[in-house]
Amino acid sequence: MAARGVGLLTRLPLHSQRRSRVQRSISSRHLSCPGTVAANFGSEEQPSGGAETGSEDKIPKKRFSEVQEERREQAQRTVLIHCPNNINEKKFLKYLSQHGPINNHFFYESFGLYAVVEFCQKDGVNSLQNGTHIPKQSTEPAIPFKSRFLNLKLKNSSNQIPEELHAQTNNQSPPSSKKLFELLNYAENIDDQLNTLLKAFQLTEENVRLRHLTCSLVEDIAAAYFPGCVVRPFGSSVNTFGKLGCDLDMFLDLDEIGKLDVHKNAGNFSTEFQMKTVPSERIATQKILSVIGECLDNFGPGCVGVQKILNARCPLVRFSHQASGFQCDLTTNNSIALKSSELLYIYGSLDTRVRALVFSVRCWARAHSLTSSIPGSWITNFSLTVMVIFFLQRRSPPILPTLDSLKSLADAQDRCILDGHNCTFVRDLYKIKPSGNTETLELLLKEFFEYFGNFAFNKNSINIRQGREQNKPDSSPLYIQNPFETSLNISKNVSQSQLQKFVDLARDSAWILEQEDKGQPSLSSKKPWGLATLLLPPGAVNTPLSKKKKKPVSEKVKGLLASIKSSTADSSKGTHGKNTISTQA
Repeated sequence: MAARGVGLLTRLPLHSQRRSRVQRSISSRHLSCPGTVAANFGSEEQPSGGAETGSEDKIPKKRFSEVQEERREQAQRTVLIHCPNNINEKKFLKYLSQHGPINNHFFYESFGLYAVVEFCQKDGVNSLQNGTHIPKQSTEPAIPFKSRFLNLKLKNSSNQIPEELHAQTNNQSPPSSKKLFELLNYAENIDDQLNTLLKAFQLTEENVRLRHLTCSLVEDIAAAYFPGCVVRPFGSSVNTFGKLGCDLDMFLDLDEIGKLDVHKNAGNFSTEFQMKTVPSERIATQKILSVIGECLDNFGPGCVGVQKILNARCPLVRFSHQASGFQCDLTTNNSIALKSSELLYIYGSLDTRVRALVFSVRCWARAHSLTSSIPGSWITNFSLTVMVIFFLQRRSPPILPTLDSLKSLADAQDRCILDGHNCTFVRDLYKIKPSGNTETLELLLKEFFEYFGNFAFNKNSINIRQGREQNKPDSSPLYIQNPFETSLNISKNVSQSQLQKFVDLARDSAWILEQEDKGQPSLSSKKPWGLATLLLPPGAVNTPLSKKKKKPVSEKVKGLLASIKSSTADSSKGTHGKNTISTQA
């Protein structure tokens, strides 16, 4: 059975071999360096990847800030190298080891073959850079910018060892739909299906390293103008809910600059930097991003398609990092967004069921075009994630605590006020009491669809700060309160028709799960079942839902026909009903 997983992802074998093979595929790249953060990296893998159900006690629960600082320090000891396709891994490592011991490395493909190499010490990076020359001028002059993105040349390709000893690459892409259905079909039960989907789509250890390295390379460019600045990833790349292929959001943190200098207060004088002033903080942000955008465009190796979108509500620079394959958005001083990432990191770390449920719901939504990578009236992945969190807060007993509960556990060191918004919550995961809820993922998935298939969206809003339904403050079809900027609706873009589509599909999915055979499916069966059935395109399910009273679409059609045929007062009620969300099954 293990052979079925090899063709998809080498780190995703099926059933009993899944755990051991995943560990070997990662640890085999480690060259132990005592005293480094990455030397004991097996214990750090979970916050950025995922856990097996029931493994909470085995995984150290690190604070978000600790994980991010360790990742940043790790990235600073790392270089990105464009390699020849026929590179021999053994000779490659022997060559680089001249500059210092190597802690970790892996290869991947993206417009060529690349190697990510982490040295045990920063001195190894410095030595390699000092031994690297600027390419000889050919037909086009080169910009002499020395970065940690290097190009490796073979002096004599004829001396290379035969092909079977060449470097093996790591897959940085999610599985195809065909392979995903194959994995889901061979799962043991619906709980196993949700965990299988999570493992197939979650960011791999290598992908997380590459994201932090990309931010570190951009930081090197920004530091030429703003020494001491930090470029921090936020959003899906760090909140434990990112999937392979998601964009890389980063922000330029300039608040760290003033913290680096140790002031000597003796005497009657103090000094401060001479600086230019501008009329507003927004103008300052636009000017800073404009300069950084120009630097990325003109001097940043591998940065292509640079767009300066400076008049947006949140000004940003958008570009593609060709070597990593990431679509990147760079903003500045976006501290609240990073705090939101930390909050999701905490929720994703408290219970192993959270991430599995979120990934499945978001995959289901994408399969039915409820979400889209193009901005519009669709529900966003962030909104869906908050809806899952809210649903888990409403269980009995609750699986996740409310934001107010997390705030009550905070101490003085956790206090955080950003732009006048109270963003305080406990950051130590060990202070949060685990839930006593033992419901299965199968039950939670069905209950999620039933809960929101019958939610009173026409009058109630979703609020994870208090964990309860509240009256909507405005007429937006879907109102989900921003956890920190509480006057904002994170789903304000969602249209009435898109919300109705979500409700209809949620009811359909709940009905499908109710009809599932409770017995264990045959491993030889090729018929989709369980979660796989929910991911099929509309109309592909061979179930006579139209004959069931619970089928919301048929009820809607009956209501429309009745309103057309009738000219009585009931007709006007039916017409009015088309503009609201029905809350009855």
